[in-house]
Amino acid sequence: MSSLRNAVPRPAHKERSQPQARKRFGLLEKHKDYVIRAKAYHQKEDIKKKLKQKAALKNPDEFYYKMINSKIVDGVHRPKEEINKYSAEELMIMKTQDIGYVFQKWQSDKNKIDKLTASLLQCTEEQPSRRHVYFAEDREEARELELQAESKSDLSTIHIPKDIKKKMDRSYRDLEARKSRAKDLEKLYMDMSMQKDLQKKGRKRKLREDEILNSNGKPVYKWKADRKR
Repeated sequence: MSSLRNAVPRPAHKERSQPQARKRFGLLEKHKDYVIRAKAYHQKEDIKKKLKQKAALKNPDEFYYKMINSKIVDGVHRPKEEINKYSAEELMIMKTQDIGYVFQKWQSDKNKIDKLTASLLQCTEEQPSRRHVYFAEDREEARELELQAESKSDLSTIHIPKDIKKKMDRSYRDLEARKSRAKDLEKLYMDMSMQKDLQKKGRKRKLREDEILNSNGKPVYKWKADRKR
């Protein structure tokens, strides 16, 4: 019976619209719209009530350091910029730790590059099963034998399976990426070491272009010799 009842067409009930005389007030508010508006209104009223209660019970002698260490910018509390938060010794220690971390990553990448290069060379080299020694009568025959040996050891003539070749291509791409990263880390390490040395005590001056023997565009400094007691 339920299927027959659903099969009978029913009239579509339309929602009541705003009367023509009240068109200036916009769309007619439904009950679900009223529920949302009422919830939002009561939520704001509760927040106002709590804030008024906090203001009434506030201790006039209450003090926090953030009251003087922050300022209001566009209605938002923002902390003041801390100038010279760390001492020179603390900055030197932090810079030393950063340099040590960069140096460690650089050395790690260099070791991985050496291992990857050695493994790729081992894969590409053709290892002969036996060693043949050829004796030539003259220089021309020796040249021919040398050319034949080079043609046999040519990598293009070596048959490599597709899966191994795919892995080798991936390894070559990884090798190039590691070389590029190691180069960037080396440059970063040199720059950080220079900045750390410049923070040390002692009289120094920047050399001019004509005073540098092999100029590579980077600044070079020279420290004056100080007498140690």
